Amino acid sequence: MKAFYADHFVLPLPEGHRFPMQKYRLLRDRLVAELPEVVLCEAPRATDGELALAHDPAYVEAVQTGSLSPAAQREIGFPWSEAMAERSRRSVGATLAASRLAFSEGIAANLAGGTHHAGVAQGGGFCVFNDLAVAARLMQAEWFRRTRRALQVLVIDLDVHQGNGTAAIFRDDPTVFTLSLHGEKNFPFRKVPGDLDVDLPDGCADDAYLQALELALQEVEHRFDPGFVLYLAGADPHEGDRLGRLKLSHDGLEARDRRVFSWAFERGLPLAFAMGGGYGHDLQTTVQAQFNTYRVAAQFHARWQNRRR
Repeated sequence: MKAFYADHFVLPLPEGHRFPMQKYRLLRDRLVAELPEVVLCEAPRATDGELALAHDPAYVEAVQTGSLSPAAQREIGFPWSEAMAERSRRSVGATLAASRLAFSEGIAANLAGGTHHAGVAQGGGFCVFNDLAVAARLMQAEWFRRTRRALQVLVIDLDVHQGNGTAAIFRDDPTVFTLSLHGEKNFPFRKVPGDLDVDLPDGCADDAYLQALELALQEVEHRFDPGFVLYLAGADPHEGDRLGRLKLSHDGLEARDRRVFSWAFERGLPLAFAMGGGYGHDLQTTVQAQFNTYRVAAQFHARWQNRRR
């Protein structure tokens, strides 16, 4: 299974900044050491044209040239730098590359991404560009060129924070269905309604979460017929997360991932996934949750290859 990384583009963050940039390199190191089934590839850069599928070109230029206002930078949560602009493009490029591969291999991944708070003309919540939105639009365009048919895309967003940017981008687009399970009282405090939002109470643990996920997937089946899945496998619902407020165990998160991968596999749906949030008090707990996602994904990737033999 191939996965794309851009962790060598490191943002020069101020001392004490709460975003754990090092988690991406720690995850890649774990995969290299313990999961050789995952083939790691450097992420390509998303082009201006690709980014413009979901973003205002003036915003793309402002990120590239460093002309974002101080208020826009505060909303994103990162100070502008050349590394910030480059990493943001590469993070989108990783999801684009994974999405293309998913159509031939069943599953592929981005070691970062899941930047679901970015909207058409602004970023927010540590998200500069929305990799999920750009990938959905690009896969639709490429699919239509090949088949002359429309591609319906399902976004399964299981980060602990609601994907307000993704919901806003696709608010009036019936070809993209956004499903989000998230903390009701967590950021963003003003949610943008998606197609199916499941608000979870503080302290929600494994059994209640998995039941809510199962009911949500059943509802999706009644309302939408996807041809492609984008999965945001956030680690921040874990009980050890500083910003999460939910109480999922490692076993609960692994069961969540297994259910999503199984749901897509049973329906023959290609799936690309990104990692989203993770802010553990002990960063190793975040990395462990993400590593577990990759272990499960690699198992389903092997099943895809056996199916095609």
